[in-house]
Amino acid sequence: MNPINGQEILGRLLANENLNLIDVREEIEFCTYNIGGINIPLSRFPDAINQITYNKTDEIVVVCKVGLRSETACELLNEKGYQNVRNLTGGLIAIQKIQNKLIQNG
Repeated sequence: MNPINGQEILGRLLANENLNLIDVREEIEFCTYNIGGINIPLSRFPDAINQITYNKTDEIVVVCKVGLRSETACELLNEKGYQNVRNLTGGLIAIQKIQNKLIQNG
């Protein structure tokens, strides 16, 4: 598993790069704040993993609040043969901290 940090993913999002994102938080969390992608809660992930339409060689970035649930989902994807799975280190909290710092610094 190859991690990705908040700075890198935020830069790629701001550059309008098309990313394959999977958010494994619960639906209410996803609706409250998200950075796009598809929402497959970790609680349903083992059953829903076969519905993922990304190619097994595509880069897939998995996100959650702090990076723990997404790490578990990354392991499940790796077990299913996905080869380029990345976990957002620090989760969406890391991105929000960067965004807040940017706002404070104008």
